[in-house]
Amino acid sequence: MLFKLKRNKCQEHFARLPKISQSVMDFTTLFSPVDFRYALLDRIRQSTRRICIVALYLENDESGQSIFSALYKAKKQKPHLDVSVVVDWHRAQRCRIGSSSSFTNADWYYEIASEHPNISIPIYGVPVNTREALGVLHLKGSVIDDTVLYTGANFNNIYLHQNNQYRHDRYQIIDNRLLANTMFNWIDTNLLKSKATQRLDQHYRPRSAQIKHAIKKFRQDLKKCHYQHINTATSDKLSVTPLLGLGKRSLLNKTIYYLIVSAESHLVMCTPYFNLPDILVRSIIYILRHGKKIEIIVGDKTANDFYVPDNQPFQIIGILPYLYEVNLRRFLSRLQYYIYRGQLTVRLWKDGNNSYHFKGLWVDETWMMITGNNFNPRAWSLDLENAILIHDPLQQLANQRCRELNIIRKNTVCVYQASDLECISDYPDKVRRLILGVRRMQIDRLLRRIL
Repeated sequence: MLFKLKRNKCQEHFARLPKISQSVMDFTTLFSPVDFRYALLDRIRQSTRRICIVALYLENDESGQSIFSALYKAKKQKPHLDVSVVVDWHRAQRCRIGSSSSFTNADWYYEIASEHPNISIPIYGVPVNTREALGVLHLKGSVIDDTVLYTGANFNNIYLHQNNQYRHDRYQIIDNRLLANTMFNWIDTNLLKSKATQRLDQHYRPRSAQIKHAIKKFRQDLKKCHYQHINTATSDKLSVTPLLGLGKRSLLNKTIYYLIVSAESHLVMCTPYFNLPDILVRSIIYILRHGKKIEIIVGDKTANDFYVPDNQPFQIIGILPYLYEVNLRRFLSRLQYYIYRGQLTVRLWKDGNNSYHFKGLWVDETWMMITGNNFNPRAWSLDLENAILIHDPLQQLANQRCRELNIIRKNTVCVYQASDLECISDYPDKVRRLILGVRRMQIDRLLRRIL
């Protein structure tokens, strides 16, 4: 009886979501970062009205430089183009962890703007909270004309496979005027016009402390925000729904929860960082107890972007992949019964020295979510996240969906029991001492909330 009530509540939730009609011919899944890089630069070259590049960060390296070069060339050739770049305020003003340079991305943005005094491309820094550790702009989806280029990737050499290494992510190109207008208008109205948002391409940048009151008000306003669009699709056709979320009670979080518990036969979940919020762990256990199947694909600790190889100097941030593995080991021990029954499949992704940033949900053959959300406590409560929910009742995207998942599965191995993973005693001395110290000081729970 309780199961039926919850199922009805899920159906009511999905019925209330306004859906945008989507043509299958205008929905394209790319399967490699190189293909996405070429597609992004090509769309910039072909743009006619507007370009809004959105990411956590856009790095000062060959990939970032090629993007800015394409943007300035497009703006020079077509002065009427509305071109902007939106990144996180805090991340832009610090160097990469472990870097010896003091020249930040924000410094680079100002340098680029100074080199093109007659061409204006504003670069906006969005402060989601007063400190980076307490929340960042994790919004995804760049808009070029009437197209949304959606990926969880940021823009640098590794994410776009510029050289020898890559970080695998998801890459969808959706041609849909209403979807593009919805996402573009929300950014323009709620981010760019906020008093908290600051230009990063100008010489003067206020300190975060100077705008802390504006940031706090901005964060409270963001918690109430959602995409505004009309319902143009029926429940029996292919549709897309953009979703937004900041805070535990957000519409995006509710939809993720309802997606999981609504599974009728099977669920696939991908995340690079295995640090699920308690509510998602309970949801997974709930559907396992009701006989459903779950496949979880997570990165091996060596495929984590925070992993520090043995031949490099160890940094404290390098403890994170090991903490995620500890979480996974505990999860497997708890749910070993369902692995034996064939209901729970856990796969570890690894491909040489490359890394894994793949995330999303696939429910039955009907629902798919593309998102930058890492399904961790930080995404659940601190960062500004978004997603696009795809409803495909006729399975028109089945080939794209299957190919995307099969490409990821190709580089995975199944984990059948907790003992297949290393335990703390197997870790390098520095890592082992750090983990034991964190536990002794009882700050491991705090770390799991903010990392």
